[in-house]
Amino acid sequence: MSQKSLLPFDLGIAPELPARKDFRIGCIGAGFIMRDCHLVAYAEAGFSPYTITSLERKNSEEVAKLRGIPNVHDSWQDVVRDPAVEILDIAVPPDQQLAIIREAVKEKSHIKGILCQKPIAMNLVEAREIVRLCEDAGIPLGVNSNMRYDPSIRALKTLLDRGLLGERVLATIEMRAIPDWQGFLRKYDRIEILNMGIHHIDSFRYLFGDPEKITTVVRQDPRTTFPHRDGISQYTFKYDDDFMATSLDDVWVGPGGDCEDDPYIKWRVVGTEGLAEGTISWFQYPVLVPSTLRFTTAHMPKGWIAPTLGRVWFPDAFAGTMAQLLRAVETGREPEISGRDNLKTLACVEACYRSIEEERTVPLAEIEAEFLA
Repeated sequence: MSQKSLLPFDLGIAPELPARKDFRIGCIGAGFIMRDCHLVAYAEAGFSPYTITSLERKNSEEVAKLRGIPNVHDSWQDVVRDPAVEILDIAVPPDQQLAIIREAVKEKSHIKGILCQKPIAMNLVEAREIVRLCEDAGIPLGVNSNMRYDPSIRALKTLLDRGLLGERVLATIEMRAIPDWQGFLRKYDRIEILNMGIHHIDSFRYLFGDPEKITTVVRQDPRTTFPHRDGISQYTFKYDDDFMATSLDDVWVGPGGDCEDDPYIKWRVVGTEGLAEGTISWFQYPVLVPSTLRFTTAHMPKGWIAPTLGRVWFPDAFAGTMAQLLRAVETGREPEISGRDNLKTLACVEACYRSIEEERTVPLAEIEAEFLA
């Protein structure tokens, strides 16, 4: 069954592309997320990576050859200073992004936009400085909060905006996964919420707006041997209309064997006039399994409606995060996922950690007054 044959409206899962696709993109980083997500999605969308760099030139050259990038630079400093580069696409650990931004804003004569990874920094103080630097330089800053462009999340947003579920009651995300914790995380004790859960937190904000208060409980993950405070995490957003959105992020999954063969991300949203549920597929990569959606609503014929989405989170969503930045560069408007907006996502992350530390519910306004006022 196709989306078109089932529905009298467009689910809006495809990103809106810029009119100009040939902005010259300077890619900083050549790891998995750049090689197999950014660059694959950009090729499909028709975008124009111009050069690439990483810690080792050999890796940069291999990725450039694989993905058809015409130039390789020896360092990120060389990319930033190359007058042909119009867009910076940064795919390095979050603790390194501030240094790159400091140099990039000095080159405002040719750099028209910057896309940072999420989180944009390891804490709100550094994130706020990144946003300030870009705003003072007049350079649009986008954030690669790519779950917003997962097709099931995009479609859910359309259902909510059309009021098909009625008054919102409860939303849940359930994740069972064993992340590959990157080496840089070993320097910090904040791992799951800041680096994986932040996808769910940002999606909650995209779908439902900012919560009034946040409650979080965690336990350590037995599989993760380096010090950490948040392995298995559960956080609940409470809104001023009594709506709740909660996520269980289970990075343990099980001790081994068959238990590890069933990873998933499932979500469900219930309202007074309908409900929607879906899956976000990513664990089967490089096999591309589309995300799913089904819903029922009092506003349409009775029964489940299950349109075929036909797109996946990794790598398809990465076309959307770059497209929203390029559209902002074209129009002079703020990016849809702007650095300024992303500070609110990081404020929610900070509220989660304060809730853990102080064993209490934390009003979001408390964090905003301390860090964002």
